[in-house]
Amino acid sequence: MLSGQDPLEWRVRKRWLFSASAFPGSGPGPGLLCARSCSHLCLFAGLPDPRCRPACPLSAVNLTVRPGGGAGRGRRLAAGLEGPARGWGGTGTKMSNRVVCREASHAGSWYTASDGVLLCFLRWSAVTRSQLNATSTSQVQVILLPQPPDAGITGPQLNAQLEGWLSQVQSTKRPARAIIAPHAGYTYCGSCAAHAYKQVDPSITRRIFILGPSHHVPLSRCALSSVDIYRTPLYDLRIDQKIYGELWKTGMFERMSLQTDEDEHSIEMHLPYTAKAMESHKDEFTIIPVLVGALSESKEQEFGKLFSKYLADPSNLFVVSSDFCHWGQRFRYSYYDESQGEIYRSIEHLDKMGMSIIEQLDPVSFSNYLKKYHNTICGRHPIGVLLNAITELQKNGMNMSFSFLNYAQSSQCRNWQDSSVSYAAGALTVH
Repeated sequence: MLSGQDPLEWRVRKRWLFSASAFPGSGPGPGLLCARSCSHLCLFAGLPDPRCRPACPLSAVNLTVRPGGGAGRGRRLAAGLEGPARGWGGTGTKMSNRVVCREASHAGSWYTASDGVLLCFLRWSAVTRSQLNATSTSQVQVILLPQPPDAGITGPQLNAQLEGWLSQVQSTKRPARAIIAPHAGYTYCGSCAAHAYKQVDPSITRRIFILGPSHHVPLSRCALSSVDIYRTPLYDLRIDQKIYGELWKTGMFERMSLQTDEDEHSIEMHLPYTAKAMESHKDEFTIIPVLVGALSESKEQEFGKLFSKYLADPSNLFVVSSDFCHWGQRFRYSYYDESQGEIYRSIEHLDKMGMSIIEQLDPVSFSNYLKKYHNTICGRHPIGVLLNAITELQKNGMNMSFSFLNYAQSSQCRNWQDSSVSYAAGALTVH
């Protein structure tokens, strides 16, 4: 029985199951990496590195299985399932019946974790290398213990935060067909994002496309996830494999690794809000996450045309993930129009110029605006895809309008040493 008092016991996620078959290859022995703290070896390859545990927010540690003991990242086990994520065959069908999950990797840091998350302890002496290197049928079960009082999990705090922000916002008369909302930490942009999510009608929404920019890996196209389930602290969201299969068949997409998927925040930051907005119909919808690369204007047109048929369907909702101006030396962007007054007012004027162009639903004018001012709108390519999809539908006589409902800044810049990120929330409606 694990006491939870041994200093070499480590908290790991619930329901993890370590199997000997998950440790192929040679080397000094299998190891686990803490995915939150660069590359310190934690367990099973020597004593735990003391630098690792403090780097894990709330001790909600993501553990990555690493074959052998050398450098590099390994394969992630999710919910007791091992091996690389399954993909689609040439027909867009699943190659395996194994369910693969993406963990809520930013919970507890970028946004509050919620209730129901049991942490557990694994004692260093409880599992030996010989056990792990035993036959492939041998398994070592992680034992769940009651949540310790210092775990940092504060009950249903995330749910209460989302409810609080949404309760302060009015919904428009028409439900949104698409929204633009920020993807920063909820402390900064949670209240702003509520203005967009308040416009979602869960009674008619059955599929939610989430288009987020790639922050960590270079992409010249768009990428699809390799998993089946996206986890949130509220409840799990299921990827629509039928739509994924249709998209994959076009040959226009690549696949993102699980590591890329869990490192990226632009999609994940919309998952708790999506879960909250849809909770009254939580078993009746699927999601279609799409990581959008640094697309050329012609590629934005191609993807806009592809997604236009899905945008035309009233049972679909598009969530476009974007922050607006990133201003300051750390972002290498310091445009300042002195005629607007203080720096933060210049930033607001710059952002609202771009927002006005988006409201005009003109992708060419938006591209020209970006070329002229180089505004650091990180979701400019997902926005470009949306605008081109709208343009395609307008050719067929569909009448739509977009309105921004809220604008905010993380702080007010007044001198050259300051920095800020801007946030905007808006909704597309069909008339």
